[in-house]
Amino acid sequence: MNDASTTRVSPLSIASIVLSMTIAAVGSGIMSTYVPFVLTQAGETWAASSAVPALAFGGLVGCVVGGPLIRRVGHARLFACSMAMVIIAAVIIAADLPAIWWILARGLYGAASNVNFIIAQSWLNHAASNEWRGRAMSFFYMAYVLGLGAGAWAFGQIPVEGNLAPLAVVFVTALSILPIGLTRLPNPPPPASVSVNIPMAWRISPVGLIGVLASGGLSMVIQGFTPIYATTSQISQGEIALLMLVMQTGLLFVQYPLGMLSDLIDRRVVLLITCCLVVLAGGAALFVSFGTIILLMVVFLVFGGAVETVYSVANAHANDRADPGDFVPLSSTLLVAWSTAATVVPLGVTLLTPVFGQHTFIYAVMLVATAYGLYVLRRLKERKPVPTDERENIRIRSAQVPNASVITEPDADTTAP
Repeated sequence: MNDASTTRVSPLSIASIVLSMTIAAVGSGIMSTYVPFVLTQAGETWAASSAVPALAFGGLVGCVVGGPLIRRVGHARLFACSMAMVIIAAVIIAADLPAIWWILARGLYGAASNVNFIIAQSWLNHAASNEWRGRAMSFFYMAYVLGLGAGAWAFGQIPVEGNLAPLAVVFVTALSILPIGLTRLPNPPPPASVSVNIPMAWRISPVGLIGVLASGGLSMVIQGFTPIYATTSQISQGEIALLMLVMQTGLLFVQYPLGMLSDLIDRRVVLLITCCLVVLAGGAALFVSFGTIILLMVVFLVFGGAVETVYSVANAHANDRADPGDFVPLSSTLLVAWSTAATVVPLGVTLLTPVFGQHTFIYAVMLVATAYGLYVLRRLKERKPVPTDERENIRIRSAQVPNASVITEPDADTTAP
């Protein structure tokens, strides 16, 4: 029955899912810029910094509970519930409560957001046929990330006085429920469980495992601390919004060409090139001032895009070396590794920033990228590349959201050990 429903679905039929999540991403983009901007301007920089690991920790919780909750109530009901949690988080912030409540609200949003993402991935994977599933997922990632950028730009057009920005988030989140709530697509089968096997993932691909760990932390640090850094530098709300929008385009201008290159040569060489780009962009970010805002935007475009590339290429490299029977535990392990690093690394930056200043997040990104690049260089000398005919074609993925394919692939539940 599931196979029959899948073969009847056309690419156009998934538009409701992509549209819902893109609209939701607009709200996320507004809030992810509004929270650090307002808290930092109010002198609550500690809270703005603490909200970053809180968001990531909530995402980790969402990754763990998403599958069991879907099995309990189904995709459609849980989607409505998780969107309701996003709205509750926005209302808490709109209520202008003490800063600690803002941190808790960001954690709540992180959990709900990742559950939404798992639901959307599950529906897309179930609806799409093998012939165009890869293109559908790449388009979905691209639309979602550009939605984040559009939300950041929209923040620049909204007065920060009062609570209009979080109310706008409530509006777009409620709006995002409509397309997927009215879809005629059949509900997917229950997702598989998440199983973690770190020794197996290390045996299959140390470069892939460490790369996903690195990218989880790096992405959350760059996306979370850049608006705080920009706000403390006293640039305008509109310029901060434009900066965050430009950063999201790194998916198109940096990840896409480097990802295509990794299909042609050893992916580890591309990872090494990407680490060099991260370090060079980080060094430039330290010396290019906000007085030359256009140049700084280009720097951060490369900065963010290079981190996106580390994530997608490391994922692909790990899958290249995995046997089909190892896909589920490997993907589970990479999912948890990404979520854990996305919590721990920003927490470390939050604790160190009062000591080393607002440039701490840039130093941290450069340090992690350098360490990972050196490790990749060592592995290049120790292990031969995967033969070209054994590689999968790379997919566009975003380091800002987890790759939950382990619990959303159509046959994942039947291949799990």
